[in-house]
Amino acid sequence: MPQITNVQTSLKTNSIQVTGDFGDKSEAELLPELSEILKPLGYTLSLNPTIKPVSWSDFAIAIPVALTFIFGFILLQKLGIVNLVNTSEVTYGTAFFVGLIASVSTCMAVVGGLVLSLSANFAKEGDKTKPQILFHIGRLVSFFLFGGIIGALGAFVQFNQTTTLILGIFVAFVLLVLGINLLDVFPWVKRLQLFMPSSLSNKANTLKKTNHTLTPFLVGAATFILPCGFTQSMQFYTLTTGSFFKGGLTMFAFALGTLPVLALLSFSSLGIHNKGQSSIFFKTVGLVVIFFAIFNLLSALVGAGIIDPFFTL
Repeated sequence: MPQITNVQTSLKTNSIQVTGDFGDKSEAELLPELSEILKPLGYTLSLNPTIKPVSWSDFAIAIPVALTFIFGFILLQKLGIVNLVNTSEVTYGTAFFVGLIASVSTCMAVVGGLVLSLSANFAKEGDKTKPQILFHIGRLVSFFLFGGIIGALGAFVQFNQTTTLILGIFVAFVLLVLGINLLDVFPWVKRLQLFMPSSLSNKANTLKKTNHTLTPFLVGAATFILPCGFTQSMQFYTLTTGSFFKGGLTMFAFALGTLPVLALLSFSSLGIHNKGQSSIFFKTVGLVVIFFAIFNLLSALVGAGIIDPFFTL
């Protein structure tokens, strides 16, 4: 909007500060005008904090769907297609599978806005395809290279049974907080979520404003450091590989898993927030992520020899 000069948003306080030249209009007069613009995106504005009611009825659909998905995962695990027995046995198929889940949850939230913003910026210049291709290539290349570097660094770190257990518990905690946040039932849990330093994530976001041919590639590469919990979890896994190629291929497989949904998002302006069923969708994903958290915790305990193996044939 031409009259707006600056906007500052905060997910911590669920607030937005809008600055601009609005003439003699009062806040009460501006409120419906600005809300009308955001309505198609599923957002509304108010002068005072509002308490969002919890849609408990959504769980009537979310729970059966999530259980079906979880049953499918356990079946794949029994068949040996995916394996999460401990932090040192993540297969490339598992990494791809986790990437698919990430792409419809945290990656959609963290990287999705960046993709749409990048699309809008370059669409103004009349180029809608090439920047998007460069973005996704940059993402895949960086995940392989940086994943390889993390894996190589892991060769210099000694992972004894205790270290592996602590790492597994930490990853389970990260996933548990993510899953509970996706349920959108307990707002206070957001305070427990881990975030990258704002200085790093801000630099990644400001890259998109640079007018250069390689900007989309660099923005795609920078998504490796954005605060996506699944990405962070896979980075921890990669550290345990102790190998450049194993680490690189693990992160590459993960990024490849996120590609289909993020590509749809960038090329077709796909937006799950525009759907009326978005609340059910995110609750379903949240339940699946909580399952992954519990699964990782139990796997860490199995790896440490504290409990007997489970989900065995």
